Amino acid sequence: MAIVAQNKCKIYQMDMKLAFLNGYLEEEVYIEQPPGYSKQGQQDKVYHLKKALYGLKQAPRAWNTRINEYFQKNGFIKSLYEHALYTKKNEVGDIMIVCLYVDDMIFFLYSDDMIFTGNNPGMFNDFKKAMTKEFEMTNIGEMSYFLGVSVKQTKDGTFVSQKKYAEQILRKFNMKDCKPVATPAEPGTILSVDSSREPVNPTLFKSIIGSLRYLTITWPDIMYAVGIVSRYMEKPKQDHLIAAKRILRYIKGTIDQGLFYTYSQSSKLVGYSDSDYGGDLDDCKSTSGYLFHIGSAAFSWSSKKKQAVALSTCEAEYVAVATCTCQAIWLKNILGELSIIQEGPITIYVDNKSTISLVKNPVSHSRSKHIDTKYHFIREQVKNKKCGVSLLQNRRSTGGYFYEAIESRHIL
Repeated sequence: MAIVAQNKCKIYQMDMKLAFLNGYLEEEVYIEQPPGYSKQGQQDKVYHLKKALYGLKQAPRAWNTRINEYFQKNGFIKSLYEHALYTKKNEVGDIMIVCLYVDDMIFFLYSDDMIFTGNNPGMFNDFKKAMTKEFEMTNIGEMSYFLGVSVKQTKDGTFVSQKKYAEQILRKFNMKDCKPVATPAEPGTILSVDSSREPVNPTLFKSIIGSLRYLTITWPDIMYAVGIVSRYMEKPKQDHLIAAKRILRYIKGTIDQGLFYTYSQSSKLVGYSDSDYGGDLDDCKSTSGYLFHIGSAAFSWSSKKKQAVALSTCEAEYVAVATCTCQAIWLKNILGELSIIQEGPITIYVDNKSTISLVKNPVSHSRSKHIDTKYHFIREQVKNKKCGVSLLQNRRSTGGYFYEAIESRHIL
């Protein structure tokens, strides 16, 4: 969606009817004659399946193999980095991108020179005709709703939100008439497994957390808070439930908000990385996070507790930026397949001078010699000029909700 807004084009959607019935089976599978379809005098015999049926374990793989062979047969190239992504390029430089999700597919077309005029509908029409001829398809048209996400495509950009899904969650947990709050987490609140508060219903708590997890698709500012309360699903206590319901109260106050992707002259991929130090009260592990945007569109974010205990703030930030670098390289490779070439190293902003010095200095000393070898690969990326680490001095100077969220600890 960020690329669609960046190139001022539209994204379309098609739906496959009874997708799993189109897959050819490689294994020998036999089933009993179903009631009402048994052949008289031969009730002791079974059917030998040639195609998959719903309920078979082989059905998803058989369908994926069939659609993958069809795409590659018709000139599409499968992505090496995202196996549900296919691209096709014609002789004039137009690129069609198709993303497959089980039986749903979304696709769009843009020009290789980053300017899409919409005057070449040939690839669109040929694709839709070929798909309809091969499979039983429903042409939905311009995408407006996909997997619980509402999509509004206008001439000014693309707006995505989960308002309808959020309203369903608030009704489900009797929070429709709750009082909104300004932040998803109470400032200064520290949760622990060893809470002295009374236990709560684990099923209810897990249901709330699962619903909030899906909301993080379009609510990046709740990512950190949801990650914190997700740690206590095994034995939730009353204060954990209060923290989870506070996020619902924040959703209530921001239910009309979403992500607005607009055109930007720059298509540069930029990342931000941050981490706390020993923030978890139970095991003293750090929580790190990253965010990436291309042009003016933030499209990739994460907040996650690390597996190892950091011995310093420098180490905590160093491990966080190493994880961010892995994501940066993966995103750069995918963008390259979509003909959005990233010239020069990808800039990753960090707010720790010691971390930047450690990244650029290959000398091992007492503060870094114990760090796991796998995190040092970032030095090779910086040396090969695939990534660059810069100091984020004034978060507010460049504007944007991301910096506000860091300051208020909505996300890391």
